[in-house]
Amino acid sequence: MRETPHSLSSSRTLWELLDRRARLTPDRPLFLQDDRSLTFGGLRARAERVAAGLYGRGVRPGTVVAWQLPTRVETAVLSFALARLGAVQTPVIPFYRDREVGFALRESRAEFFALPGVWRGFDHTAMARRLGAKGVFEAYDDLPDGDPAVLPPPPAEGTSVRWIYWTSGTTSDPKGVLHTDRSLIAGGSCLAHALRPAPDDVGSIAFPYAHIGGPDYTVMLLLYGFPAVLFEQFALPEALEAYRAHRVTIAGGSTAFYSMFLAAQRERPGEKLIPSLRLLAGGGAPKPPELHRAVVREMGVELTHGYGMTEVPMITMGSPDDGPELLATTEGRPPEGMEIRIVDGEVRLRGEAVCRGYLDPAQTAEAFDEEGFLRTGDLGRLTGSGHLVLTGRLKDVIIRKGENISAKEIEDLLHRHPAVGDVAVIGLPDPDRGERVCAVVEQPPGAPPLTPADVTAFLRAEGLSVHKLPEQLEIVDALPRNETLRKVLKYKLRERYSGTAE
Repeated sequence: MRETPHSLSSSRTLWELLDRRARLTPDRPLFLQDDRSLTFGGLRARAERVAAGLYGRGVRPGTVVAWQLPTRVETAVLSFALARLGAVQTPVIPFYRDREVGFALRESRAEFFALPGVWRGFDHTAMARRLGAKGVFEAYDDLPDGDPAVLPPPPAEGTSVRWIYWTSGTTSDPKGVLHTDRSLIAGGSCLAHALRPAPDDVGSIAFPYAHIGGPDYTVMLLLYGFPAVLFEQFALPEALEAYRAHRVTIAGGSTAFYSMFLAAQRERPGEKLIPSLRLLAGGGAPKPPELHRAVVREMGVELTHGYGMTEVPMITMGSPDDGPELLATTEGRPPEGMEIRIVDGEVRLRGEAVCRGYLDPAQTAEAFDEEGFLRTGDLGRLTGSGHLVLTGRLKDVIIRKGENISAKEIEDLLHRHPAVGDVAVIGLPDPDRGERVCAVVEQPPGAPPLTPADVTAFLRAEGLSVHKLPEQLEIVDALPRNETLRKVLKYKLRERYSGTAE
């Protein structure tokens, strides 16, 4: 039987998917980074050797291994080595710091922790020592190595939990999201079959590989047999040289990426920013219709946007066949096997791409309804053509550059500041970030005026990750509240400040 992208998506495990692709096109490039290239066959061979090295260190099927690594060829190799062993891996975003990393290590009970050493001026190894992490090893350039002959057989099924991803949601602590190989393959298949890339396409991964989008995108590469350029650090215009040199045809990531590409294009009117580019694609944050139209008009490319979350890596995805208006105003359609139900305006989901729940059983029980549908907390509606339109969120979560930020976590920390009487943290629409973080503070009588620099310095000292720091500070005499339980009315704050520049 001839292998096709759709037949490959029936693979039981991620390792089986890689093995089948490597047999089909062993010498085709898969990952491109700087002057390096790794083929599909090369990934399989190198991952087996790294798996043997890890096995020699005591990693076994079911062993929990945390890794906090940047987007590099070595990171993908390590992840597939762990998949070959059937270990449980818990990726951690590289810019998370002591608070989030410590929580992830404790809750997952990680027995090993792979990190990059000193990266972008931050000493991850020192942080690991502070946290008392077990089995710490650096995996930036050098990876464990061994003879694959020592390895046990690869995992035979893909329905066991082998992935723990982390999302802040609406609580002060992250939530450990449980995924299987099959749920990640199902999510990546949705993206792949909607975009239908060709073997001569060249994609790009400019976001953290530790994000749920990492396996999502890699599954697409394995299904359709085309390569992607990896960016360890993404910034424009610096990244343009690599996009042009590798003739990238598909780029994107989230709303913030669209805005960055558009801004760079506007600095070069009359010149195509990336001559080979034909498509921007992404998700993870609200997509203003006007931004979509501006990108298509000014960059001369298509833009397809999707809807996903850590719990369900891909729910719907726009397709180039949808037409300009649907692409601008909807999040696309779900793939076969993804059930979407709208209950009292809330989007609920059931299907193979949906996570198995959370590390905390109480959170799992709360998240799923009696029929097994995941409560997303997002509000939306389905069009007659089956496209999804998102209209808002029930959850008090801010989505900045595709990452969930808990308002409560920032509020709890700011309540410790002596110059803060009460505080409400909200997300405000932002054309570049999707949303920006705004702290609205009610100060106690006699307190010295609070400045944005004060807030930033305090939250940094409390260990808050840089990407969660408020970009906007507003001081009010009194926060608006309802007349019953005196609950702060955040919607009134959003109405008041949505048009305010940071």
